[in-house]
Amino acid sequence: MRHTTPAQRHDVVIVGGGTGGIATASSLKKRQPELDIAVVEPQQDHFYQPGWTLVGGGVFSAEQTRRSMASVMPGFVDWYQNRVESLDPEAHLVALDDGRSLEYRALVMAPGLELNWQAIEGLEQTLGDNGVTSNYRFDLAPYTWQLVQSLHRGRALFSQPPMPIKCAGAPQKAMYLACSEWEKRDALKDIEVQFCNAGNALFSVPAYVPALERYIERYGIDKQFQHNLVAVDGPAQKARFRVAGDDEIEIDFDMLHVVPPQRAPALVRESTLANDAGWLDLDPETLQHNRFDDVFGLGDASATANAKTAAAIRKQAPVVAENLVARLNDRALNAAYRGYGACPLTVERGRVVLAEFGYGGELQPSFPQWLNRGTAPTALAWHFKTTALPMVYWHMLLKGHEWLIRPDSRR
Repeated sequence: MRHTTPAQRHDVVIVGGGTGGIATASSLKKRQPELDIAVVEPQQDHFYQPGWTLVGGGVFSAEQTRRSMASVMPGFVDWYQNRVESLDPEAHLVALDDGRSLEYRALVMAPGLELNWQAIEGLEQTLGDNGVTSNYRFDLAPYTWQLVQSLHRGRALFSQPPMPIKCAGAPQKAMYLACSEWEKRDALKDIEVQFCNAGNALFSVPAYVPALERYIERYGIDKQFQHNLVAVDGPAQKARFRVAGDDEIEIDFDMLHVVPPQRAPALVRESTLANDAGWLDLDPETLQHNRFDDVFGLGDASATANAKTAAAIRKQAPVVAENLVARLNDRALNAAYRGYGACPLTVERGRVVLAEFGYGGELQPSFPQWLNRGTAPTALAWHFKTTALPMVYWHMLLKGHEWLIRPDSRR
């Protein structure tokens, strides 16, 4: 690592100003107000990414999901509007792209993950055109809704890549909202819908599968497992899938909603903080790094086996904050993360299956059964998804208000 200026010292350096980074900074400030905290984040916009499914379904506008980074970055942090060039956990240093370096007592890694569009041949050249779209990009989610509105007959393909991906239910959410719109317009009978999933199951938690299967049947969706999208010819409107091994098939489409393969960013993959698979190597309970005890992490770049959702980060941030403060003050790490994640599955416009689960698929409902009917779709869960959750995100999660997310104690 090359240092051109003396290191700037901080108690805590947080890499990433997305959901995980800002939530953790706010939770740390709540626990130890005198901490000197730095956040490294080059982006000028901050996005409520769970809203992009609703943009693609014609419920939100894209602008409802975007705010300036300056408006959400806590005023008590030193914000470095830089990219991280490299990490040196042995020397407790973070090198920035302008030659500066930051020294820390504790490091929090929350860089998010990388959407690997390049892994699918021909995809980047046709995204946003020729009927090819994705709700995984802010600028493309409105095109999804445009395609849904304009399609009256033909074939619509919805793809899902190999795990792990952020919000594993999102590929299906896009499909169900599209089908709900086509059903309302009485166009669904003239549209062939195929769900091409690289995996072997509709959803990883079996308790929620029956409800989803009922909607698969209702909408007449042809579900295909072990179908991994490997190439797209946009002008010809053809998609090529690798099927159950090395065989490949080509499918014509009029609309194609793509979810790209995903991986940890190179900053993590190419560092000593990664495990053999290239993800941030954390203890799944304490979220402390397995080899560097002054490093913690959370969010989508982590190797922990939870669902990669904003709801997971909402539970992880207080655990990281609690344990990091304990580490700085030479106390035992007593806060535990149980793998909580939530996926509000928008099965139709006006109804959601609120899936909440932890490690091993254990159901972890936040509300009593009379309020949330667990594995069944409800209108109340739809209002929670479309009205309450954005408010919780902007006004609670990012500001350190820890409603219903007190960390568990380690057993």
